[in-house]
Amino acid sequence: MSDYPDDASCLRTIVDLLYPDGITCPRCNKITKHYPITGRKVYSCGTCGHHTSPLKGTILEGTKIPLNKWFYAIFLMATNKAGTSAAQLQRELGCKYDTAWRMLHQIRKLMEPPERQLEGEVQIDESFLHANPFKRSSAKKRYTIDARRKGEVLFGMVEPKSGTVKVFHTKSAGVRVLTPLIRQHIKTGTLIHTDGFGAYRKLPVWGYEHRTTNHSIGEYYRADSNTQTIENFWSTWKPRMKGTYKTVSKQHLQLYLDEYAWRYSNRNKPSMFWSLMCRIGED
Repeated sequence: MSDYPDDASCLRTIVDLLYPDGITCPRCNKITKHYPITGRKVYSCGTCGHHTSPLKGTILEGTKIPLNKWFYAIFLMATNKAGTSAAQLQRELGCKYDTAWRMLHQIRKLMEPPERQLEGEVQIDESFLHANPFKRSSAKKRYTIDARRKGEVLFGMVEPKSGTVKVFHTKSAGVRVLTPLIRQHIKTGTLIHTDGFGAYRKLPVWGYEHRTTNHSIGEYYRADSNTQTIENFWSTWKPRMKGTYKTVSKQHLQLYLDEYAWRYSNRNKPSMFWSLMCRIGED
């Protein structure tokens, strides 16, 4: 809050991020000198006076919330390992709960997984969420974590070398559901490590090298194969999410998965706050 005390300082930062070479004026059809307009979140071309809104096309477009509060919310989301609940953000910003909830969901849109395919060596695994039995009176089912009961299916893949992880909420753990995700997000020819689950048996047919560890007989590690990195993701993500959010609606479950996957993938970055800020202008 001391670094970004007002909208003007935040807007200058956004302009520097989105227009490192300067703002291109569509009327002049070239990069020109632009000046901020006092009291508005727009810049004016110094040559023709055309107005440009740096927030257009971003999660901040049309917002009435002060930009420094947005920056603070982004900072909390990027740096809190366990995540930030809407109730916590409500208390810290002094806003309504619904406002805090919408802000966090907008920020989660910046945490979508990278489009590039994973390659080299990749570990994949499935996990489950179940409906909270104590929410029977609720009109909407909400989900919490319990490995003892199967419910909502999660499918994860991780590239141990880079630490990049992708997680998906799927309708089942069948081969017809998992195979398209594998082919879309993992490069052909990649060495894939799995447990002995039957849905992975046809990986060599699709051009992947496949190695397994048989968990059913107590084999969790071999010199040439293991799934410990993706298992580590499950073991760190589940208790953190359960402790922060308690319950999560099925409708928005994928956004929460993207949040924790992004945080895990970027945990070694010098500044996770700036890693997230740099995605503000991405479509």
